[in-house]
Amino acid sequence: MSIFKPKRHSGIHYSGINPKGYHPSQLKFYVILLPLVLFMLLPMAFIFSHAFKPPDELFAYPPRFFVINPTFKNFIDLFSKMSSSGVPVSRYLFNSIIITGVTIAASILVSSTAAYALSKKRFKLKKTLFAINTVALMFVPIAVTIPRFLIIEQIGLMDTFWVHVLPALAMPVGLFLIKQFIDGIPDEIIEAARIDGANDLYIYFQIILPMIKPAIATIAILTFQATWNNADTSSLFINDESLKTFAFYLTTLTSTTAGANAVAGQGIAAAASLITFLPNLIIFIFLQSQVMSTMSHSGLK
Repeated sequence: MSIFKPKRHSGIHYSGINPKGYHPSQLKFYVILLPLVLFMLLPMAFIFSHAFKPPDELFAYPPRFFVINPTFKNFIDLFSKMSSSGVPVSRYLFNSIIITGVTIAASILVSSTAAYALSKKRFKLKKTLFAINTVALMFVPIAVTIPRFLIIEQIGLMDTFWVHVLPALAMPVGLFLIKQFIDGIPDEIIEAARIDGANDLYIYFQIILPMIKPAIATIAILTFQATWNNADTSSLFINDESLKTFAFYLTTLTSTTAGANAVAGQGIAAAASLITFLPNLIIFIFLQSQVMSTMSHSGLK
């Protein structure tokens, strides 16, 4: 029987963290949070609004935030441009889906296993390796473009599928975040499992992974956003069109159209931005709710 009992206060039933009711004392939170929520929603509202603007509103002065006469012309022009390309757009989309899925799975596996070793195992240079990972957090991707290119060329990853995946596995923020979660797991739990005869694989899959679901979901979100929106890899390391991604295709499509026709290019770029943004929004909404639910349950145990 759980030691945590639901509480009642002024007719409000508390189950877990979120109250299933309303009390006038909560009004102050709504007064503070609702304006912040509306302000944070403005960029997303602009992306949706901008994608449906007709040409006269795209170039209106002063600029308009919300669309007045929405139209699907931008999407029609975008899909028409897609259908006239040499390589089928479905090929670019298929590449992005496969690359993103493989990268997320591999990144979670690499980051979590490395974090488990750095947090719960004892070996030489353990603190040094974690310090190097922490220092790596300071470097933005553009700062390591040349060293990355030289390494990829030396190990023969140019024009291969794995050039999209392997460099993305070096994710310092993922290792750092998961290690911080694993540090919060009491050593007594792992010691008790070892006394019962559990090996490292059992401890990792049956004990560690279920207890770090918030960190895993967060890493999945970050990896998805970085991989799905990545057009640089296709530009720098891939010459074969059949291996390039959907983000690269949209970037190239909008840039070439904008160069030939500024009016049509702006509309196509707005529609392409919305199409690229939607998967990020969907995956964030789905995993964010899972993260909040997992964190609330873990906080009650």
